[in-house]
Amino acid sequence: MDKITEQDGFAPLGREGLVERVARLLSKAIVTGQLTPGTRLSESVVAKQLGTSRAPVREAARLLENSGLVTYHANRGFFVRKFTATELDNLYEFRIVIELAAVRRLIREGLGDTGPALAAQIEELRRLAGPPHDMLTHVEADMQFHRLICNGSGNPRFLRTFEQIALETELTIVLIGKLYEDAHRLAETHVPILEALQSGCEQDAVDAMFYHLDVARTLVTEQFRKLEDESPK
Repeated sequence: MDKITEQDGFAPLGREGLVERVARLLSKAIVTGQLTPGTRLSESVVAKQLGTSRAPVREAARLLENSGLVTYHANRGFFVRKFTATELDNLYEFRIVIELAAVRRLIREGLGDTGPALAAQIEELRRLAGPPHDMLTHVEADMQFHRLICNGSGNPRFLRTFEQIALETELTIVLIGKLYEDAHRLAETHVPILEALQSGCEQDAVDAMFYHLDVARTLVTEQFRKLEDESPK
């Protein structure tokens, strides 16, 4: 598929918060696989389906470009981004830098309400691992755990930066289909992070987060390289 067709079916939207709502609809379609990597985003088709002009669709596409979900090609338009294993490795390297800094700041500022929120999020991850298992919802819950740490750090720039790469990270995991063979494993990998944070030892917390993200980095990039090797040349 090289563009959105009218049969893909977006419902018309009102005018309030239009650009952001278009962006949410398109990002959901991309992350769930309705719009696959390499798909062209036809501004005219999307605008017609949503009952709006092409301008807010174009602005929404620019927002998704900033989030790493789409790319722009001169004289051709916007396309759902295709990823390489190297790009994913770079993404996780960047996540490690941001989230280790957030962990350090969180330890120094004190856990406060973030501790119970993280514990509750681990329980939510455990719940979502059971049937019926929805991959995207589970990945979103995973990212929420990390979002809570960035938010609790007290530095809003950490959170803003995290939000810029959150959808990109979710998409890459959904593309490979799974992170662990056992879905319950995802929840348990977060437990050492919470325990280290609760201990109050900054180095232990940093080490726990680094290990967690570095393992995920290896799993994602290796699985993506396999997909690259298996894809038609």
